[in-house]
Amino acid sequence: MQFKMIHENYNVVDLEKSIAFYKEALGLTEKRRSEAADGAHIIVYLGNENSEFELELTWLRDHPQKYDIGEEEFHLAFRTDDFEAAHALHEKMGCICFENPKMGIYFIQDPDGYWLEVLPTRK
Repeated sequence: MQFKMIHENYNVVDLEKSIAFYKEALGLTEKRRSEAADGAHIIVYLGNENSEFELELTWLRDHPQKYDIGEEEFHLAFRTDDFEAAHALHEKMGCICFENPKMGIYFIQDPDGYWLEVLPTRK
């Protein structure tokens, strides 16, 4: 028996703001969306050409308040081929929330408080 990871879900308060953040910060674009007939939810899948893995953003009409995501001990990681350019972009965006120069990594935070790890391509 084999398993393949296909997506991770983040619930978001402002769907369009989140889509814009992920496009600017990580180059992710909308692959598809599903909307409830009664308007109760919208699910958008983001991805890029580098991986089949997708980020699922879920907006719930009846949950307008910020989500309690705990102590932020979980995260989604992204590897980049241009670490310095990525760092400069994220610094300009003001979304870097933690850096560990000794490990050569940093984290950015999305509009809902989710942490995303950025790592260089290691040779």
